Amino acid sequence: MSKSPIQAIIFDWAGTIVDFGSFAPTSIFVEAFKQGFDFAIDLAEAREPMGLGKWDHIQAVGRIPAVDKRWNEKFGRSMTSEDIDTIYAAFMPLQKAKVADHAAPILNAIDVVNNLKDKGIKIGSCSGYPREVMDVLIPEAADYGYKPDYVVATDDLPQGGRPAPFMALKNVIELCVTDVNACIKVDDAAPGIEEGHNAGMWTVGLLLSGNEAGLTFEEYQVADEATLSTARETARAKLIKSSPHYLIDTIADFPEVVADIERRLAAGERP
Repeated sequence: MSKSPIQAIIFDWAGTIVDFGSFAPTSIFVEAFKQGFDFAIDLAEAREPMGLGKWDHIQAVGRIPAVDKRWNEKFGRSMTSEDIDTIYAAFMPLQKAKVADHAAPILNAIDVVNNLKDKGIKIGSCSGYPREVMDVLIPEAADYGYKPDYVVATDDLPQGGRPAPFMALKNVIELCVTDVNACIKVDDAAPGIEEGHNAGMWTVGLLLSGNEAGLTFEEYQVADEATLSTARETARAKLIKSSPHYLIDTIADFPEVVADIERRLAAGERP
């Protein structure tokens, strides 16, 4: 097998490689708001800022106009940093307890990743999860056969999370990549795609396995084409704003993208 011109691929975790539909974080956000302040948010509100670090995510949910309105009605003020700290403190133990239940790989993910490794491509990864959650998820995912070459958690770096490029670039450094143009960032949320752009990489967005479609794997399996088409367009409308180079349904479709980027790199194209 000839050597691929692609040096590394940096995958997101939930909704990309594991946790079809990205349900581990969303359901926990709802629970954390309830536990911290007896305050109700719905799943759609919990999903809205997905891809950010979890503290920033809670802050962003609090800034959604409808949430801010309800918060003001209940507490007479907008959400403060102290409120976010309280919700985050509730979030962490809930997330650690729950994340293992959502560690199963998305269909074909392990085969796709192992075939990339066989081509000599390094497998990096980064997540909006903090390190103490990743420390639970990494061994669980490894039991299923997913073992990336490097993992960056959102609080590993002082510079903050997405859409800044630092987590992607930390992978570049640790994996000894010599050219960011020879890297691909794969994500199911806009901040992660923007992270890839900001790091100078090719970017791939996932439409049906991730946060924006919000389908469970069971719903995905039994869905008719009209249902899938609606979910696909809902996700596309959100992700297209971050201008990904490619949009595909799930990681199962990724090998065709890899082949196309290999062809484009060989022809001298850059992201």
